[in-house]
Amino acid sequence: MGIHYDYKSTKSAKLMEKQAKREKKLAEKKAKRLAKEGSKKDSTQEKILDASKPITLDFLTNPDKE
Repeated sequence: MGIHYDYKSTKSAKLMEKQAKREKKLAEKKAKRLAKEGSKKDSTQEKILDASKPITLDFLTNPDKE
């Protein structure tokens, strides 16, 4: 009969542990997703032209050359 008394007294603690575990897992997923998106944004950043430099024919024909 002792098991019944034990179940009710520890039910709320077990539920709180479960919720904390779930929130921790979601936070890890979110951090991983944000880190992955951050690296994508850095690599796809567009090159901005410098207004002080003149645009040459070489730049127009081969924009990858620096």
